[in-house]
Order: sequence, then C-alpha cells, then structure tokens
Amino acid sequence: MLSIAVLTDHIRDLDVAAVAALTTPELACIADDLAEQKASLGLIEDKLRAALDQKYGARAAQRRAEEAKDTGTVRFDDNGFVVVAELPKRVKWDQAKLRHAAEIIRASWGDDPAEYIKTRLEVSEAAYANWPKPLRDLFLPARTVETGKPSYRIETAGEAARSVSLGREAA
Repeated sequence: MLSIAVLTDHIRDLDVAAVAALTTPELACIADDLAEQKASLGLIEDKLRAALDQKYGARAAQRRAEEAKDTGTVRFDDNGFVVVAELPKRVKWDQAKLRHAAEIIRASWGDDPAEYIKTRLEVSEAAYANWPKPLRDLFLPARTVETGKPSYRIETAGEAARSVSLGREAA
C-alpha cells in the first residue's frame, strides 16, 4: 500500500486551487493531520487552563471577594505581569416560572409582560415537517432556511462501509 505523508505544513503557502488539485489520498492525509493537531491543541489548552486555575484561582477568588463580586473580571500582579482573571456569569431562567411571572404581571398587575421579559417564538423543524399542509402553509411565510458552512470528511472505502452499516450515513 502506498504511504502518503502530506501534512498541514505542506499546504500553508498554497492557494486554494493548488490545495484542491491535490489527490484524494493527499487531502485525506491533510485532514487526518489537522484532526490530530486540533485534538493535541485541545489537550494542551485544557491542561493550561487547569494549570492557570490551580495557580491563580484562589487569588482571583480572593480579589473578587475584596471587590464584593461573585463573577466578572479581576486583575492582579504576578512577577511583573498583570493576570486578568475572568469568571463569566451564566444566567439561566426557568421557562415555566417565567411564564408564571408573566401571567401575574398581565393578570394581577395589568401590565404588559413584554416590558420585562423577552419572548422568542420557535418551531421545531421535526414538528413542522409532520404538520398537515394547511398548518405548514400558514407558517411558511415566517420560515427561512439558511445553510451553514459545508464540511467534508474523507473515509477509506472500508470506513464508509462501516459507517453505513452502523447507521451513520449522512442524510
């Protein structure tokens, strides 16, 4: 079997047309190399993040306590460098309780809940596909279908056969 070793470094300075002109085995090799590099960088990033948290987490928590805040950004010096420690706020709202609060605002206070609560209406695509035609037609003017970036994966014939047999064939 032919062994092809084309790595991402080989295509760094090529234009898109030159890359597209590569053979399928060369493109597969590059895709494999890129996947390995991404996985490796992900592991390194996770380790670095954990190490920074181990090294600076307590100081950042102490600084936040001094500034009377639970989340957000704090800064402190370390050996001639400024460490910027961010702890993002992730707020989640219980949808059922928000609906209840909106009803109280509307019914008991006589106010418009839209003054306080943002509402986003969504339709499940799977449900839409199963609706009767008159209902789909009613919603059709509100529906826009957009596409994302295309992606491609190159598999050996054996991998493709296994994917199909395992039910992973793309629709």
